[in-house]
Amino acid sequence: MARPPPPSRAIAVACAFLAGPSQGCEIALVLTIDTSGSIDRGEYRIQTEGLADALADPEVADALVLGQVALAVVQWSGTGQQSLSLPWRRMLSHDAVADFSADARGLDRAFAGSDTAVGEAIAFSTDQFAAVADCRRRVVDISGDGPINAGRPLGPERNRALEAGIAINAVAIEDAGQSIPITEFYRRAVITPGGFVLTARGLTDYPRAIREKLLREVSKPLG
Repeated sequence: MARPPPPSRAIAVACAFLAGPSQGCEIALVLTIDTSGSIDRGEYRIQTEGLADALADPEVADALVLGQVALAVVQWSGTGQQSLSLPWRRMLSHDAVADFSADARGLDRAFAGSDTAVGEAIAFSTDQFAAVADCRRRVVDISGDGPINAGRPLGPERNRALEAGIAINAVAIEDAGQSIPITEFYRRAVITPGGFVLTARGLTDYPRAIREKLLREVSKPLG
């Protein structure tokens, strides 16, 4: 006999059933992965595996399917180093979520040993949304462990995203030895009004932070 889902998840699924199917794509979400020079091989894998585990989480997966969420993954580093590593896919079933999670887990690193061009990462991510214009909300998630030190200015690219109706949220990966708190940098210079920053206390805390961030974003349509 199949084991019943946990009570909180069972309630959410029941409410979704009573409410009927989602009317199209609720949110298009670009998930970015920092591959700058401060990220070593093991830390890169913490990001990809943390993202994969978060997507596979039953509560996250339910919300993704209910909202018919569109997902894409961008890797970013220095000037001119941005890659659409996983193009847009619609999460129309739990199998689709599982496949996307598996592809994120096995993602090869696109760049290594370069600078941190946050403005260019936002510009590149902003340009991807033309392919998912039907989605009601559009969000860029920036994950990173350092402030901008290369590439085009950050402010104009942030403003361009804001004018296009694109929200920017962030996961700030903090290192206790850093003199400039990354969380404060993302809060002041990167996220859009109404956006938020979650702090990962080192890369080992990243899986927890990315799951919490995804739940906060994709569960919003459920109220």
